[in-house]
Amino acid sequence: MAKILPGETDIYAITDAGLSLGRPLEEVVTALLGAGVRILQYREKKLKAGAMLEECRMLRRLTAEAGACFIVNDHIDIAMLVKADGVHVGQEDLPVPEVRSLVGPGMIIGLSTHMPEQAREARSLGADYIGVGPIFATKTKEDVVAPVGYDYLDWVSHHADLPFVAIGGIKQHNIAEVARHGARCCSLVSELVGAPDIRARVESVRNAMREGMVG
Repeated sequence: MAKILPGETDIYAITDAGLSLGRPLEEVVTALLGAGVRILQYREKKLKAGAMLEECRMLRRLTAEAGACFIVNDHIDIAMLVKADGVHVGQEDLPVPEVRSLVGPGMIIGLSTHMPEQAREARSLGADYIGVGPIFATKTKEDVVAPVGYDYLDWVSHHADLPFVAIGGIKQHNIAEVARHGARCCSLVSELVGAPDIRARVESVRNAMREGMVG
């Protein structure tokens, strides 16, 4: 299994069936992986558990073939059943220590954070990486917290002791500035899965991010 963490790759893609222009999940993910995406998170809120399990089995196969890291959002049971590389949870989901007791020492656990106190606590809880955001307002996730802006990203860039991924409203037009504030891995949803040409969009987003790193 691929043990790739944020910081070891630049793009962290998240699936969203409702934003994928009606294309099958397999087609979208094949394009993402073909464009060099090496961390893929499955996030689906509207399907029944059985359908999610079948989709995750398919994604586990595709990511394994591509040597990519496969993360399941929230659904710890499904992540375990398909032998995903990791699971990502939020502040109001099962606590990280309880998740660790279920998944064991070998599975990656990501934790969403929105303030320095949560970032400081993440390592002691047992998280392997943290999500930092939402940087900007986003409509791709329900019940999302208010944007944290660059202040929190700046703090994490200078003080965090875990790998991190910037997330929330990140697009091609603003990713260079996100990179200038210290992000070396950025998560995108609609900007990638909603692009008519996903491979070309990944390349252009990656180029814009690199410009920010050297700017």
